[in-house]
Amino acid sequence: MAMDPVLTYRGREIGRADVAFIRELVAAHPEASRRALSYELCEAWGWVQPNGTMSDMLCRGLMLALHRAGHIELPPVRRTPPNNAIARRRPPPVDVDRTPLVGVLADLGPLELRQVRRSAQQEAIFDGLVEEHHYLGYQRPVGEHLKVLVYAAERPVACFAWSSSLPRLKLRDRFIGWSESARARNVQLIAYNNRFLILPWVRVRHLATHLLGRMTRELSQHWQELYGHPIYLAETYVDRTRFAGTCYRAANWIHLGHTAGRGSHAPKTRATRPRKDVLVLPLVRRFRELLGSEA
Repeated sequence: MAMDPVLTYRGREIGRADVAFIRELVAAHPEASRRALSYELCEAWGWVQPNGTMSDMLCRGLMLALHRAGHIELPPVRRTPPNNAIARRRPPPVDVDRTPLVGVLADLGPLELRQVRRSAQQEAIFDGLVEEHHYLGYQRPVGEHLKVLVYAAERPVACFAWSSSLPRLKLRDRFIGWSESARARNVQLIAYNNRFLILPWVRVRHLATHLLGRMTRELSQHWQELYGHPIYLAETYVDRTRFAGTCYRAANWIHLGHTAGRGSHAPKTRATRPRKDVLVLPLVRRFRELLGSEA
C-alpha cells in the first residue's frame, strides 16, 4: 500500500515516493521514448505478466495518467498510431469447413474451448469469423481481453469474445452494492462478454446454453493465466430489438433491467441507440464481498 497516494490506477495506489522514482527515471533517460520508459519502469518495479512478458501497457497508461495530472513530465509523442476506428483493416474471410451441422449436442462429440489470444494463426481465424458472421462485426479490443474458439472435431463452431468491463454501469453497480473506491479498485475483476457467435451453419439444440455454462466455468482460469487475476462476475448486454437473450437466461444469468439507450456521451434527455438488456452471472458465491473489498 503506497503512503500518501496521489493517484489510484487500476486498483494500484501510487504514492509520492513512486512519483519521485518515475521522475528520476525520466531524467536519467533523456533520449528515451515513452515506450522505452515504460519498459524501464516495468523492469524496475517487476511488473511482469504470468507468461513472463512485460506489463508495458499498464506502465504506459500509469505514466500517461500521471503526466496528464501534472505529477510528471513525459517526452513528446514520437509516433501517433493510425485511427483504427476510421481506417482499420477488416479481417479477411477465413477458409473453414462450412458443411451444415444439424442435430443434438451428442452428435458433436467432445467440444474444446480454445483460448486463442496471442496465437497468430488461431486469432486470425477468430477475427475473420466474427467479422463475417456477427452482426456487429469485428472490433479491435483494447485493454484486457480474451478470444475463445469452440472446436468440435477440429471444426470451429462458435466464438466468444471477452473484454474489460465498463468503469460504471448503474444497474450492475447497484446489484453489487459496492462503494466508489471499491468500484475503482475492483472493476477489473468483472469481464464483459461483448461477442458470442454460433456459426450460421451450426444448428444444434441447446448448444448456446451449454457453451455459456462451459465458458463461464473456465473464464476466471483463462483470465488468471493471461493477466494474473481472477474474474468474479460476468456481464453482457443484449440488443432487445434483435434477441431475447434466451440462452443467457437458460444458463442462469440474472436480468437486471435495460440500459437507457443514451450511451456515455449522448444527450441525457433522449435515447440515441437501442436499449439493451443487462445480464450478469456471479462466478463465485462471495462475489459481493470480494468486489466490495477496500483492501
